[in-house]
Amino acid sequence: MSKEQVFLLPDVGEGLTEAEILQWAVQVGDSVEINQVIIEVETAKAAVELPSPYAGVVGTLHAKEGETLPVGKPLITVLSDVSGTPDVTEPPATDAASAPDREALLVGYGPQEGSGRRRRRRPGVPPTNQPTASTPLQAPAVAPAPEAAPAPATERTAAKPPVRKLAKDLGVDITVVTPTGPGATVTRDDVRRAAEAELVAAEPPKLGTPATPATAAETRIPIRGVRKHTAAAMVASAFTAPHVTEFMTVDVTATMRLRDTVAARREFRELRVTPLLFVARALLLALRNTPEANASWDEPAQEIVLKHYVNLGIAAATGRGLIVPNIKHADRMSLRELAEALAALTSTARDGRTTPQSMMDGTITITNVGVFGVDTGTPILNPGEAAILAVGAIRRTPWVVTDASGTETIEPRWVTQLALSFDHRLVDGQQGSQLLADLGAFLHDPGLAML
Repeated sequence: MSKEQVFLLPDVGEGLTEAEILQWAVQVGDSVEINQVIIEVETAKAAVELPSPYAGVVGTLHAKEGETLPVGKPLITVLSDVSGTPDVTEPPATDAASAPDREALLVGYGPQEGSGRRRRRRPGVPPTNQPTASTPLQAPAVAPAPEAAPAPATERTAAKPPVRKLAKDLGVDITVVTPTGPGATVTRDDVRRAAEAELVAAEPPKLGTPATPATAAETRIPIRGVRKHTAAAMVASAFTAPHVTEFMTVDVTATMRLRDTVAARREFRELRVTPLLFVARALLLALRNTPEANASWDEPAQEIVLKHYVNLGIAAATGRGLIVPNIKHADRMSLRELAEALAALTSTARDGRTTPQSMMDGTITITNVGVFGVDTGTPILNPGEAAILAVGAIRRTPWVVTDASGTETIEPRWVTQLALSFDHRLVDGQQGSQLLADLGAFLHDPGLAML
């Protein structure tokens, strides 16, 4: 006798209301275990893998890939054998919505290492090599599920979620891509080569016919996931918080020399020591004199909340859109620890592995527009924060230098522009100006940090 157990889509973030189905890891008729990853979904903040809270056989998938599902709606039905079959374990009495431990597990990227992520091999399917473009994918026999007639299933191509997302974006069928990665996994380069091959193989337009149909003059892109969240957040921020932006041009030659000195030290040789590291450090020091910029506005309570910690956000442009992960308690870190945290944050964002937790509870943000060769900008506040700093490109620029005797000379110096936007409800003009001036002073003369 089978018992139907329905897993409802949980809130995998903080107050999120919906998620898009990116990829099912199971099909109807598959056997699943507790904590086995069954699906990858994309929320407004990150791509998240969800584990199953039940063990049994997949009876129904309630949503298709690409579909957006509201939180609390049925996601999957698992059929459990209640007659005492050893292979099917009874799940815990509480469901995903009421078990705090499981709720924590669902936030982020699912179970920890060793918690049973591997999917049980389907009955009757011997181990096989991964399919390649020259080897047709064989459909293994699948035992029928109780009360359901499953369609023949195929072995899932081995690839990481960001690689699958890239294939989806480029319109490449990942199941026919020749894998070259470790363990016969499909890599980003494999997907790009497949996409280029499809373009080369495409038949060129005949003479006298338009290269593209009239309907291709425009492309409509659905607004969802990170883009949807970012759009809503930026509109809310721009029309809620009264923005003020101030600018400052700074000679950072001394900081660049310090960067070279630090990078040559033994304890930093394995780390990438960038100017952003010293900008972040200078901002953390400047906040000690202007704590009002590390605060939030509580509208319902009509209170200003001063934060006695700094969760430093770093804006990152990714293939999924703009995200702002933050370094928790950055103000407590040494320079090396801060360098390690920046490197980890950048690598995680680049690989598409940023978790919802890492984007929560930020207190102030840095956006490094200089990496694009841009001198400055007017950044919009990250919702819930009082200030955001934009750092422009660092360039060799003719600069008037005054020596100790008062003599002025024009020399080539390393110069950058800083732009600080702040919420005028929390930060007065004098306070915002003081923060920017202190920041510029630390970057112009890092020795001031010793005072």
